[in-house]
Amino acid sequence: MAEDDLTPEQIAAIAAENDEPESVNYKAPAQKTLAEIQELDKDDESLRKYKEALLGASVTESDPSVPNVQVTRMSLVCEGAPNPLVLDLQADLDGIKNQTFVLKEGVEYKIKISFKVNREIVSGLKYVQNTFRKGIKIDKSEYMVGSYGPRPTEYDFLTSTEEAPKGVMARGHYNIKSKFTDDDKHDHLSWEWNLHIKKDWKD
Repeated sequence: MAEDDLTPEQIAAIAAENDEPESVNYKAPAQKTLAEIQELDKDDESLRKYKEALLGASVTESDPSVPNVQVTRMSLVCEGAPNPLVLDLQADLDGIKNQTFVLKEGVEYKIKISFKVNREIVSGLKYVQNTFRKGIKIDKSEYMVGSYGPRPTEYDFLTSTEEAPKGVMARGHYNIKSKFTDDDKHDHLSWEWNLHIKKDWKD
């Protein structure tokens, strides 16, 4: 059987195996600006010092035309990869659709998302990934990234370790739709990319 010669029934069976229950019902906290948080309990010295340690000594000024959350890069972190597997998410997203990562079947890897928070605290960041094969959705993964305050340097988020599928039926081309969102369902960035599972790195 060739790599991509799966029938729709076989793809549907793979999708059913990967079907996961709905994520836990989570209620987001009320949103407050960074300035409002710094004004709260400002006479409480110990609390003021605690907030300063978490948020910095002052509200940072940043360009209001720049989004509060900027997703800059996505990387596949894999020890055995012969070349870096990095997508520049500040480049043309249509061009990224035509790029393909090659992974050797069965290798372990993590996804790393690099992002910046520019002005206000953002709550409940999430990375959501839907995987398609021949147009049929076979998997959905959702990773809780967390809540972050503004700072001049980037944050990096690493997913848990994943294992690339293996076996003749797993080899082939996958289209992946990714989204970086938050509690308020703000779509900070959506992008598409491709993955090709091969028998070997340079097969």
